[in-house]
Amino acid sequence: MIKKILLLILIAVSISACKQEKKTSTPIINNSELEKKVNHLLSKMSLKEKIGQMNDIWCGNDGLTKDPIWINDSTENIETLVRNGRVGCIVAEMDVEHMNALQKIAVEESSTGIPLVFTNSLVHGYKTIFPLALAQSASFNPQLVERNARLVAKEGTAAGYRWNTGPALNITRDPRWGRVGETYGEDPYLTSIMGVAVIKGMQGQNLADTTSMAACASHYVGYGASESGLEYNTTWIPRLQMLETFMPPFEAAVKAGAASIRCSFNEINGIPSVANKYYNIDYLRKELHFDGVLTSCWGSIRQLKNQGVSPDLKDAAKKAVSSGVDMDEMSHAYGNELLSLVKSGAVSENLVDSAVRNILRLKIRLGLFEHPYTNIPKISPFYNETTVEAAKQAAIESVILLKNQKNLLPLSDKIKTVAVIGPLSDAPADQLGSQCVFAEPENSITPLAAIKRYPGINVIAEKGLTFSRETSQAGIAAAVAAAKKAEVVLLFLGEEVFLSGEARSRANINLPGAQSLLLTELEKTGKPVVVVIMAGRPLTIPTEFEQADALMYSFFAGSQAGPALIDLIFGKACPSAKLPITLPRMVGQIPIYYAHKGLGRPAKTFELMDQVMVGKKSGALQNSSYYLDAGNGPLCPFGFGLSYTSFKYSKVKLSKTTISENESLWAECSITNTGKFDGKEIVQLYIQDEFATIARPIRELKGFKKIALKVGQTKTVKFKIGRSLLTFWTESHTRIIEPGDFKVWITSDSNSGESVRFAVK
Repeated sequence: MIKKILLLILIAVSISACKQEKKTSTPIINNSELEKKVNHLLSKMSLKEKIGQMNDIWCGNDGLTKDPIWINDSTENIETLVRNGRVGCIVAEMDVEHMNALQKIAVEESSTGIPLVFTNSLVHGYKTIFPLALAQSASFNPQLVERNARLVAKEGTAAGYRWNTGPALNITRDPRWGRVGETYGEDPYLTSIMGVAVIKGMQGQNLADTTSMAACASHYVGYGASESGLEYNTTWIPRLQMLETFMPPFEAAVKAGAASIRCSFNEINGIPSVANKYYNIDYLRKELHFDGVLTSCWGSIRQLKNQGVSPDLKDAAKKAVSSGVDMDEMSHAYGNELLSLVKSGAVSENLVDSAVRNILRLKIRLGLFEHPYTNIPKISPFYNETTVEAAKQAAIESVILLKNQKNLLPLSDKIKTVAVIGPLSDAPADQLGSQCVFAEPENSITPLAAIKRYPGINVIAEKGLTFSRETSQAGIAAAVAAAKKAEVVLLFLGEEVFLSGEARSRANINLPGAQSLLLTELEKTGKPVVVVIMAGRPLTIPTEFEQADALMYSFFAGSQAGPALIDLIFGKACPSAKLPITLPRMVGQIPIYYAHKGLGRPAKTFELMDQVMVGKKSGALQNSSYYLDAGNGPLCPFGFGLSYTSFKYSKVKLSKTTISENESLWAECSITNTGKFDGKEIVQLYIQDEFATIARPIRELKGFKKIALKVGQTKTVKFKIGRSLLTFWTESHTRIIEPGDFKVWITSDSNSGESVRFAVK
């Protein structure tokens, strides 16, 4: 009887909760109702009001609209602009109460009553900072990435933001580019999976939920291919390479329902992204059927003059709107020039109508007409236990163990005295990474702070260098003295946050300052040295790799980087991350990536220049492809990462060895944990089309699964291989599958494993 009563109570509570949830959520509107509402709103708007919706502006702390890069200070304050219907979106407004005040003006005092949408760059966190995108990608765990994005959205929407500027879906193979840390790495498949996870997490099940944010797939398209890794630089990308390498993540984003897409800063084969009719209209709208908002990046319409395609702002506005760019972020091109362009007949009002429809559609989908204001909670929603713990787990799964000589890690319980050294050992702001506008470094926990919480550990702390670029050797002696007193050295090296991110390209990507010298001096003590690299990009560290007894790579891991790293170092957690981007030996190898085409004369063996006898004739060297000073491989390949345990892979088995082009087969492999620790392994599927009309890469990632294995446990992993994994783009821009032989690997990284073959007849 008591059980029945308890069951009835639980049912009643559940029904009550469902009713309450229905009251606070907005129903998903169907497409027919949506378009009716869009057309109704549009029919009541004047041309000026329409153009107002196409403006995305920023205002300074004094409330005046300005941007020191592009324009002089304006005498109009933001309230006047909103009241007059000249603004559709506001970027980077910092105060939620001011947001609500501006929204009240838009809804109650403007002629249209159309609400504003507020946007900002909350790429990997608002207050609680999660690891960089590149770090999260190293987890190969889309479920974790989706959860992270959901939590970021909850914090961001509590601060009034309903539109984010991420995820960044750029494929990059040049770590000199400062924004590599914002990406998910070098691989189109992995980036697509992670990008979709972020979109799902950010937008939730219902975009109109007040805890959901519109995702913005950035930067469309090819931005990561900027020449020489230089920010805002030109790109030259053949159409075939665009379709094969740079476009897949955006296709996946559109299919996943991304609410918006942001144009890139670069030009593509001479045509800037914001003026590129083919990619913006013919491909994005007509081929992919995207019906969301296509927005410019900050000032990217205005920069058409710098790129040599527009003589003035009027022409830039014309080119952008004619190329399908719906919203102008901080170029002030639409607001200043579009009205006269339409009145003169240079731009059709139909183009304006099309853009405004997309913007209105977004605002309706966000539920802004029903819930225009942000409810300011009485209790802070930031840094709650769930979010902080999620940030720590994300950091744990993002740190890559690259070397562990003599199984130095995890540190033994017998070790009692540890020297904590290095410029990144206690740098709370630097470990957060770029694009953390609202980050509060005082809420970051550094490695030094985290290890001091460990009971029974005597910590000797000496930075040696106060910041990553420091060239002074004044602090190195004290660091060496600390190392001599300790049983093991934990050395935190890398680059401070200033050195990566937007407009932070580097020609040399080695460890800056005197960091290498610091490691050399510590190595001389004879004490074991654990090196942790904390950075926003892959760095060239071949010498440091050799010197370290153990080496972990931590792309900036956010607020909880310290606790995550110390848990890993002491074995409370087991490393499982893999490299989402190739780690080069030296900068001259760049661009370097695993999925390259086969070399005409690959080197099986080679002589490095230092090994060649002086006076040896040039013709005596073998005629094969490699670098005389670097060989022919990276420091560590894509997909590589060690664990504290070991995994044994069985031979790959195929369910069939011959299929037709419309058939599928299964590939399977058994993985056994043969080590002494429970652990997780990222099992990777690679395929090569051996001979094709157009040469195919030597390997392509086509699937992955992250599995947990206890000591001695075996699991069988299966992948389905069918047409979708075997087709490729042709010069006629169609996807085909050709008869022929294919190789399959199920393995631990892009450079290991034995292949098996099957044929398509």
